[in-house]
Amino acid sequence: MDMVLDLFLYFIVYSFMGWVMETIFASINQRKFINRGFLIGPLTPIYGFGAILIIQSTRWIDNILIDSYISTLMSIFISTLLVTILEFITGFTLERVFSTKWWDYSKNALNLKGYICLKYSLLWGVLAFLLIQVIHPFIVRFIYLIPISVKGYIAALLLLCLLTDTYKSVINTLNLRNTIINYSDLSIAKYKKMIIKYKRIILVFPRLLTLNEGIVNRHVRSILDDRINKIKIQIKNRFQN
Repeated sequence: MDMVLDLFLYFIVYSFMGWVMETIFASINQRKFINRGFLIGPLTPIYGFGAILIIQSTRWIDNILIDSYISTLMSIFISTLLVTILEFITGFTLERVFSTKWWDYSKNALNLKGYICLKYSLLWGVLAFLLIQVIHPFIVRFIYLIPISVKGYIAALLLLCLLTDTYKSVINTLNLRNTIINYSDLSIAKYKKMIIKYKRIILVFPRLLTLNEGIVNRHVRSILDDRINKIKIQIKNRFQN
């Protein structure tokens, strides 16, 4: 039971670290804060699942191979392969559920259906190396300091938050998808209201814009741009007054 609690806490820690990394990268690229990730909260689960795969595969390899150098190389190789497979499955599943790609590597060399590519697989390898050699030993020591009884309460609370967030995020995304696809059933005013309500999802995953590309008066990007311009004007008027 203690090992299960530890693995779950590792999952949460690395999901948070992944969210921080993705958010910083996206915010720098777009020059504004972007709450990166599918979930509303500060977690990106694919990093958590990827980290667990790396941790468990490394333990398995260490138990088989004696030479530490070869063991490390094999751990990085297997970890890169497993996380790449995870990324492919995640991208494929999300597209089937929400009818759009959440990321697309089609323009990158040696990609497979746009879900994975050599460039990002190599990046996963670098992250796996850093995780195994630098980050995880520190996290293990930190988690070890938490009493077992306290771990149970922390894990239960975090699990409840995660499940609630996942449910709400899925419902919000499906509502947004249905709004964009079934635009003809809504008035322009209600359509715009729904787009603005779920703008965080669009900012995080701009490929959702392609679901309604070219629809007159209902283009998502123009609605959001118009909303941003109105906010800028309101702020400017307040300072002038």
